[in-house]
Amino acid sequence: MAYLVIITLLWAFSFSLIGEYLSGQVDNDFAVLTRVLLAGLVFVPLLRWRGLPRGLSGGMVLVGVLQFGVTYLCLYRSFGYLTVPEVLLFTITTPIYVALIDDALYRRFSPVALAAALLAVAGAAVIRYDGVTGEFLTGLMLIQIANAAFAAGQVGYKHLYRRYPVDVPGHRVFGYFFLGGALVSVPSFVFFGDASMLPETALQWGVLAWLGLVATGAGLFFWNRGACLVDGGTLAVMNNALIPAGLVVNLVIWNRDADLMRLALGGVIIVAALWLNARYSRRAALAVAGR
Repeated sequence: MAYLVIITLLWAFSFSLIGEYLSGQVDNDFAVLTRVLLAGLVFVPLLRWRGLPRGLSGGMVLVGVLQFGVTYLCLYRSFGYLTVPEVLLFTITTPIYVALIDDALYRRFSPVALAAALLAVAGAAVIRYDGVTGEFLTGLMLIQIANAAFAAGQVGYKHLYRRYPVDVPGHRVFGYFFLGGALVSVPSFVFFGDASMLPETALQWGVLAWLGLVATGAGLFFWNRGACLVDGGTLAVMNNALIPAGLVVNLVIWNRDADLMRLALGGVIIVAALWLNARYSRRAALAVAGR
């Protein structure tokens, strides 16, 4: 779980960098493409091309297509139909997809994991709900596809390693993830990118470098490794821990207005979801083991 906590803090900082220095100033498709290419430059040269099960390498490409490619393609497109508060509101359903997809792959139903996920969604909703206005059905569908793809990628990564236990360091395999992301981000920029909105300042290039090498490269690698070490319920809850963390970072560094009461209440609810899952999932597992 330490991996998930550390990367949550890392992404909380990165979220503010995007909002302050890139959003509306640098083409979204170019920003996504830059992130996947920079991260790929780190991991692709380390790839082990031979000796891996085809299911593992091919599955890792598919995970990259989902968790990076489809997720960000739909996420950025949704801003054309939704306001920023609406996008943030609709992303809080990700934990539900994590819990349900994890259960589906195990062919089981875990009410504790689902309850923890729903409680985490409630906590995030307390923080982010600012009302929904206008025609938003298309945007809602896009953001839900993004949420489901991001959830499927995380859960899929964990299940790949459980199905194909190989004696190969994770960094020798993770390059396939960014090859999958490139399969979506490259054509997305070619067909939808705006070449007139490329970075113009050293600061913008620096932010992109940070996001590509640290937030995307190291961040996604250690987040997915952390996902392998926790149960589905905890993973589901941690997907929403970014919301209070991101607001705290933004408030402290950039002095954005935030409702501190709602922030505190929502954070307490998310922590309660973690406690619920840790306590009762363990109890259920012990009960099953004792039968």
